[in-house]
Amino acid sequence: MLSEWYHSSAVLKYYLYKLSDSVGFIWPVFTLFLLWNDLTYTQIGTLSAISAVLVVVFELPTGYVADRLGRRNTLAAGMAAMSLSLAGFAIADTFLAFVVLYSIWSVSLALHHGTDDAWLYATLQATADETTFTRIKGRGGAVYQLGSAGTMIAGGFLYVVHPTYPFIASALLNFGGVAVVLSMPQNTQFESAVESTTHPRRSLRVLQTQFLRPPLRAFVAFVALFFGIVAGADTYIQPIIIDILSGAALGEGAILPANLSPLAVPEEATLGFVYAGFAIVAAVASYHAEAVRDWVGLRTALIAVPVGVATVFVLPVLLPVVAIPVFFVMKGGEALSKPLVGQYLNDRTAETERATVLSAASMSYAVVRAPLKPLAGLVADVSTPVTAVAVLGVLFVVGAGILFAITTPLTPTTMSSSGRQGACAED
Repeated sequence: MLSEWYHSSAVLKYYLYKLSDSVGFIWPVFTLFLLWNDLTYTQIGTLSAISAVLVVVFELPTGYVADRLGRRNTLAAGMAAMSLSLAGFAIADTFLAFVVLYSIWSVSLALHHGTDDAWLYATLQATADETTFTRIKGRGGAVYQLGSAGTMIAGGFLYVVHPTYPFIASALLNFGGVAVVLSMPQNTQFESAVESTTHPRRSLRVLQTQFLRPPLRAFVAFVALFFGIVAGADTYIQPIIIDILSGAALGEGAILPANLSPLAVPEEATLGFVYAGFAIVAAVASYHAEAVRDWVGLRTALIAVPVGVATVFVLPVLLPVVAIPVFFVMKGGEALSKPLVGQYLNDRTAETERATVLSAASMSYAVVRAPLKPLAGLVADVSTPVTAVAVLGVLFVVGAGILFAITTPLTPTTMSSSGRQGACAED
């Protein structure tokens, strides 16, 4: 009975952590805010590139920190760093100031990446069954998305009052998350006085023996390419939607009123509702991740979802108005994939090395994302944002095809729950 209560309490606190980890207040208006501060699109793109590079630099060290000093404490530090960065946006007014804030944000992302998954997997392993990871993480993603839906709508209206207000609200939410994280239980590994076995040199050996093995390496490359094209396409959601609503994307003779909202709310608030819709779709997809895994299998789902999303990226070139439903498919596919990817990697990673390997995976995502964003920007500058999204989709299909032609990115077997590699048929 006590074990069941401990398990339920830990899961509830995990859900509260996901709720407080949202930046929904700022997301629908983030680019507008940077433009309001007189930043150019080139400067905004440079900030994204700086962030991606810094995430790569910080990922492995923070994975080691999480494995050595404790995942809960690492998550709390990440929440505090995010809150500090968001508060800084409310007073920053120069490009250099935003570089500093993006740098702090990157530290926060690096501290989070892989650490929350590693904490959850180890907690479930100790209190229940790690095979429930996909369900719990999926529902946690649903909590995150539903919470974000509400904050996105509020963020649009807050921006209308004053552009800095969404950042203040988001900073307060993340700061409250620090207390939530500190109330979460430590993983058993970090409760004892035994020193962590994951040292810097051992971390490098982990990457050489596990992360850099051809099957796992190919899987991470496949997933990184998918998350990269999604991140690239995400940049163009706002301009493409605005063009469609104004009729600009539909050509001459199809011009529509600039504001189609029946409530005649300001444009920023309208975008908040659109992004809230994205969040709801993503929540539903994330919530049903385990059901999808059980229905079609983990391997099939991890192949079909990215390929399906990438394929629909080309449809707006043929019929621009379908861009909006395509973006909904993209958001749902991304949310569905994340818990499945987490399950796949966790099943193939030893307990004491888990945060290091997951952080290295996140580092790989940033490595791929960094060049894709300027590449898509170049295509958008010489053509249109819709064309840039289509090019990203084609790039993924071609890249994934090459990966499957030369190796096997996904294998049907898994590592035992104890983390021993002997049962894994990947070697």
